[in-house]
Amino acid sequence: MKILLFGANGQVGWELRRSLAPLGEVVALGSASEDGLAGDFLQPEAVAATVERVRPGVVVIAAAYTAVDKAESEPDRALTVNALAPEAIARAARRVGAPVVHYSTDYVFDGSGSRPWREDDATAPLSVYGRTKLEGEQRIAAAQPLHLVLRTSWVYAARGGNFAKTMLRLARERERLTVVDDQFGAPTGAELLADATAHAARSLLRDPALAGIYHVAAAGETSWHEYARFVVGKAQQMGEVVRAGPSDIAPVPTSAFPTPARRPHNSRLDTERFRAAFGLALPPWERGVARMLDEILERS
Repeated sequence: MKILLFGANGQVGWELRRSLAPLGEVVALGSASEDGLAGDFLQPEAVAATVERVRPGVVVIAAAYTAVDKAESEPDRALTVNALAPEAIARAARRVGAPVVHYSTDYVFDGSGSRPWREDDATAPLSVYGRTKLEGEQRIAAAQPLHLVLRTSWVYAARGGNFAKTMLRLARERERLTVVDDQFGAPTGAELLADATAHAARSLLRDPALAGIYHVAAAGETSWHEYARFVVGKAQQMGEVVRAGPSDIAPVPTSAFPTPARRPHNSRLDTERFRAAFGLALPPWERGVARMLDEILERS
């Protein structure tokens, strides 16, 4: 079986190359065209034609427009990448008989309250990014009923930039840091997300009744402030020399850092449906972050 992977060079896409390999031959595409196969989501017709040409057994969409603030000034570009191209892919996938796996986000909700969001809760995105991701969900569902839409949040990976790396750099440079303390969620490793995806895709091939929307995130919750304190404290335990320790990281409200796009305060996701459907355990966020720190600090 062939598995067509779009967005293969991103954080999640890079891990999917590994996790999907046991399922079959992975045709992994970045944004550039390779061997006549298109991966640029600004060209919906071209990526749809790629699906028709490859005729995969599964399509996994890990490409997205994720520049949350920039999307406010580029709504058409964000819509094309996050909704129109995924829809075109889903239509082509239905024609060749392939299920589609797609990623979405907690940004489809308004971030109110403190209860973890369930799949059937009302959506009300606060930003262009959130609106285009929600439209992508809806267009995929309409185009190819045999789909998995996996909503996640606060994704990080050892490869590329991430919040933890930024906090470590700033802690080395400065004696005091300020970090937002009124946004809550669960840092979710790209590696965990990719492994969960491979298992879910395999299960969907066996049982099409599993199709639908699921929430996938690491267990537990934290704020960005407590996340930063955990990262710096863990790094200190590993022998990393920093100028700002955990006690030097001050909490501030979201209003202290104005941004073009509004961020949700509550990014908690209820993962019970996913865990029950696929028989998986999602480990605590601390475990994944600690493992990532082991990897990046060993490299430095």
